[in-house]
Amino acid sequence: MTSSFIWYELLTSDPGAAASFYGAVLGWTASDSGQAGMDYRILSMQGVAVGGLMALPPSAAKSGMRPGWFGYVSVADADASVASIAAAGGTVPMPAMSLPGIGRMAMVADPQGASLYVMAPVGSGPPTSFAPGKPGFGGWHELHTKDWEAALAFYSAQFGWAKTQAMDMGPMGTYLLFNFGSGAIVGGMLNDSNAARPYWLYYFNIEDIDAANGRVKANGGEALMDPHQVPTGDWIIQARDPQGARFALVGRKQ
Repeated sequence: MTSSFIWYELLTSDPGAAASFYGAVLGWTASDSGQAGMDYRILSMQGVAVGGLMALPPSAAKSGMRPGWFGYVSVADADASVASIAAAGGTVPMPAMSLPGIGRMAMVADPQGASLYVMAPVGSGPPTSFAPGKPGFGGWHELHTKDWEAALAFYSAQFGWAKTQAMDMGPMGTYLLFNFGSGAIVGGMLNDSNAARPYWLYYFNIEDIDAANGRVKANGGEALMDPHQVPTGDWIIQARDPQGARFALVGRKQ
């Protein structure tokens, strides 16, 4: 199995407000997942599930966790992946658990502290939330860290991800491009001295970057940068939603 990002999940302080915000910005609809005993909402684009949304657990908020987006990486065996990550210096904020009909999953953090989920999906196959260029779906993954070389070594060992190119960004340092072991480039890694702690930033595709930038601001979000063109010819913005979760958008200028 190729270890790739297959799902995106928002943990937030206000699920209802967050659902409204992303509905306005990205066109997502939110629906109850039907999971007994919890308010877990499925975010969909034109009827296709892209991600999940749930309240930040009180215990996590009390320990200092803030609203944020988390990616799910597919693995063949969640328990084996958790053990390997822990042995390599990572941590396990949430032990492995099984969801009937969905898969076995755990939240893990790399040795520098950036968190994500590992998941061994069951059933008809993993979700297809990552679809570059398709509006409303995931389009890019970016690790803001303290040491991208150490991060690359860790993710290469755990998931088979491979370096494709290292770009000199001048005063910003080196920006590493990576893929899931073969094929197209799917993300980047960089040393970010301004980050309070290492984190993954997830980019979602939109059709018109300027219109999307306007929707972010009009609906109570904060644009952290003006639309910026990247080497692919696409334009990006990085932003925070009204509850404080960071996310990014990628698309074209119309």
